[in-house]
Amino acid sequence: MSELAKLPNVGKTLEEQLLRAGISTPEELLQKGSRAAWLLIQAFDPSACYMRLCALEGAIRGVRWHDLELGVKAELKEFYNAHKL
Repeated sequence: MSELAKLPNVGKTLEEQLLRAGISTPEELLQKGSRAAWLLIQAFDPSACYMRLCALEGAIRGVRWHDLELGVKAELKEFYNAHKL
């Protein structure tokens, strides 16, 4: 188990996807940001969904994705809709 798996919302599958995307530490995830990390994942997994984007943002903020503020979720939804395949 890597340090990534200790973050909220990061289970085995998301951890593996982050590693495949070249993100191996919480610091790297923070530096990339949820949106860039999601785009890297989407490049090899076109099923990357809005909830995965929220999970990444929640991991960065240290909260469960369900607890993200409504405004943050709305911004993420807008980004997702603009970039989904």
